[in-house]
Order: sequence, then C-alpha cells, then structure tokens
Amino acid sequence: MITLEQFREVVGEGRLLDTPGIYRFMDYMSEQARRVTFRLNSEYHTQMEIRELLSELTGSEVPESAKIFPPLYSDFGRNLVIGRGVFINACCHFQDHGGVVLGDCSQIGHNVVFATLNHCLEPEKRRFTRAASIVLGRNVWIGSNATICQGVTIGDNAVVAAGAVVTRDVPANTVVGGVPARCIKRVDE
Repeated sequence: MITLEQFREVVGEGRLLDTPGIYRFMDYMSEQARRVTFRLNSEYHTQMEIRELLSELTGSEVPESAKIFPPLYSDFGRNLVIGRGVFINACCHFQDHGGVVLGDCSQIGHNVVFATLNHCLEPEKRRFTRAASIVLGRNVWIGSNATICQGVTIGDNAVVAAGAVVTRDVPANTVVGGVPARCIKRVDE
C-alpha cells in the first residue's frame, strides 16, 4: 500500500488512480473516514465535539471559529482543510481525495457536494479516476444543493447560487449560477 504523501504526489501530478496499491489505499482511507463520520453523524455533539471529530478526520486542528452542522460526509478525510470562521450547513458531501480547501469565512449551504474525482470518458478506462483539488478563497458563499466539480478554484468573495453546477474556475467577486454555472453578475466590493 502507498502512503498519504505518495498518494498526494500522484494526485498532484494528475495521474490516473489505477493501481492496486492506490485502490487499497483509497479503500483504507475511506474506511477511516467512515469510522469518524459515522460517529459524528450518529448522535448529538456540541460544536467543540464536532471540531474534535473533524480534527481526527482531517488530521489537523479545525479552528475554534469554525461551525459545522452535521450530518457531514467525507470519502477520504485527510485532504479536507477547513479555514477559520467557516460555516458548513447540514448534509454536505466531501469527496476529498483530490483535496478540498475551504478558505477563511466561507459559508457552505445545505447539501453541497464537493467532487474531486472524475472517471475517464473512454469506456475501456471508465473504471479509473483522476483527482484534482477544489479551492475556495476567502469569504466564499456556496448556496444549497450546489455541486463543485474537480479542479475548480473559487475566488475571494464569490457566490455560487443554489443548485449550480460549477465546472470552471470562478473569479473573485463574482456571482455564478445555473447548470453549468455561468457568471450572473459582479459583487459590489
């Protein structure tokens, strides 16, 4: 089995996730993430307890200023970064193999999906995936039921409308919406 650092290197290079060692590692990490998220989602926890469980999930301390409303789902855990003052509403899904970074003061609505994996288009390779990170800048607002796709960066102060599917980078101070998401207007600074 490979290490977390080796996995991150493969992801960072954009290589296919297609070897038995990678599969075993991904399965192992998913098992660990489910162990924590099942505990998180199975009963009431104070915000301090939630942050402790998420710190266990991510392998780094979740800031005291972050606020999370479970349930929360993660497929990997160790590639999720939660900034200061982040708010995550209920039922969000983090397919964080490729890395998900939530910038300081970002607001995440109900049922938002962060999808960092994508399958190959060719039928003979479709069982293989590639991962790419999702990065939110500072003070980003993601509306309920939005889906953020792999490789997307969302700039500071941007807003993603409810139900949008974001397949491309979003510039700072921009509101996007629709499927696929397109620029609606600029945010007054």
